[in-house]
Amino acid sequence: MAPLRVLIADDEVLLRTGVARVLEDAGMQILAETGDAQEAVRIVERDRPDVAILDVQMPPGRSDAGLQAAIAIRERWPQTRVLVLSQFLEERYPLDLIGEDAEGVGYLLKMRVADIGSFVEAVRRVAAGGSALDPAVVALMVGRKRRDNPLERLTAREQQVLSLMAEGKSNHGIAQVLEVSPAAVEKHITHLFGKLELGDEPLQHRRVMAVLALLRTQR
Repeated sequence: MAPLRVLIADDEVLLRTGVARVLEDAGMQILAETGDAQEAVRIVERDRPDVAILDVQMPPGRSDAGLQAAIAIRERWPQTRVLVLSQFLEERYPLDLIGEDAEGVGYLLKMRVADIGSFVEAVRRVAAGGSALDPAVVALMVGRKRRDNPLERLTAREQQVLSLMAEGKSNHGIAQVLEVSPAAVEKHITHLFGKLELGDEPLQHRRVMAVLALLRTQR
């Protein structure tokens, strides 16, 4: 199997170098590195990496240029998956990034890079079309109370399961975190799918739709 081809865009040179080293050690190919958001878009257009990892704030203009580049990449070249790294626990950024499609996208706080195993797993999961949302971001979203919130139909345990699904964890991973059996996790997921009225579509699509149900309560 060919190694994943990765673009890293971050104007913090030490972080960029560290991420590159971690991913190379994991068997991935670093296709390019840049500290400029516009250059990142040009590289994706030219080379079509499997995954583009971008910081939220970077030149030009700093503000949220990296986030806007990530959104543009998702719209123009959906075959390139996108993982955004951020220093900010901010609801608006992941909501804008994900939009109406939670496939092949991730939003992690930069401190997660220090957990090398989880970070590498998140990159691979996003590359495979899954999602990876930072646990702190998910917790912030779940904690919001909005009118007509479909999540209020879920039990506390089902909300825990949905939160872990949003982080990108598999059924086995959820079972490990909650210290229950995989069969119990499957039962909770079946129940929450029913309460969120997700029907009988393929399992992976229902998981994505469940994550979107979580995100839509924040709009």
